Amino acid sequence: MERFVQELVERARSVVDAGRTRPVASDAIEPLHAPTFDGQALSYVTECVETGWVSSAGRFVDRFEDELENLTGMPSVAVVNGTCALEIALRTAGVGPGDLVACPSLSFIASANAIAHAGARPVFVDVEPRRLGICPEGLEQTLAKDWGAPIRAVVAVSVFGHPFDVERVVEVCSRAGVPLVEDAAEALGSLYAKRHMGGFGKLGILSFNGNKLVTTGGGGAVVTPDDELARHIKHVTTTAKLAHPWEYHHDQVGYNYRLPNINAALGCAQLEQLPGLLADKRRLAERYREALSDLAGAQVLWEPAKARSNFWLNGVILAPEELELSGDDELMELRARTLEALNDAGLQSRPIWHPLHLQRPFSDCPRGPLPVAEDLGRRIINLPSSAALGRLQSPAATAR
Repeated sequence: MERFVQELVERARSVVDAGRTRPVASDAIEPLHAPTFDGQALSYVTECVETGWVSSAGRFVDRFEDELENLTGMPSVAVVNGTCALEIALRTAGVGPGDLVACPSLSFIASANAIAHAGARPVFVDVEPRRLGICPEGLEQTLAKDWGAPIRAVVAVSVFGHPFDVERVVEVCSRAGVPLVEDAAEALGSLYAKRHMGGFGKLGILSFNGNKLVTTGGGGAVVTPDDELARHIKHVTTTAKLAHPWEYHHDQVGYNYRLPNINAALGCAQLEQLPGLLADKRRLAERYREALSDLAGAQVLWEPAKARSNFWLNGVILAPEELELSGDDELMELRARTLEALNDAGLQSRPIWHPLHLQRPFSDCPRGPLPVAEDLGRRIINLPSSAALGRLQSPAATAR
């Protein structure tokens, strides 16, 4: 066990050190995922401050939505964060108080929080062992069962940017007549069959939190192939105010969820850098895969067939059987020692989230069998994944 931990730390550190473009202090911490600000970021934000257009109106909000539409191929509505985006998407899909929503248990808690914010309860479904996405067979069984209340929607998550099994999940939802809402919060730039994630269901959402590949500081977006739904979402997230030069008339209960212009300005600058960021992320992921390919006990997560992942976070699955460990106690000791050693070495690392059905607010929610979610919840570790670590260094930098 100790030899494995030491070897993993040394190999991960070699990847990080190779990606650093400037000298750092010996005690510096390499963050799990730091934003990269290049190009016009400062200029665009400064323009907002100097002109006073810092709130939810301004040219950058419209531009950000237009550029998201160009990227995803769908109308996009920018909102204050990904959780609000998912709540609005669920409400738009018809979810309300007393309803149920099928959701994978292995996801960030925002997936379940948004369901609760819409007045519904999650029904937790198991995940696939390699994709980490919602299991189509488990989903089909969940949708066929009588839970005492209707399942109004399915939330499918692209974990760490890796697309779930799109074709099979779409087929299951279509047969059951239940709308699919994609939680693509981590999947900006990820593709399945050359189509952007977020667009395979009735609605999808994106996140631009500070730890995402493209950040607006805090922000999100709802995307949908339905123009009419997009217009409705833009209206209801702008307090449902009817257009008028000065009167305040509202035609329904609305939400003050629109993304501020100053955040959108940062997002516009970030989207200009997206192709380079995606290339850097892929390069970093390939370096990790090469460095860890022959290390028994560590399996590197990789993009599934027909998919192109943005590699938001680089994940390693601990394989206790390869280390001849026995039982959960030894596995949890291995995970704890590995995380401690990585962080002590200045490599900020974390385990995957605890499964949602084990979280206190959702421990009494209905669920099917969840053996894979519980197993992977004990075995996945994320390594430093900042895009800057994957940059190609100039000859001059390399010489230094």
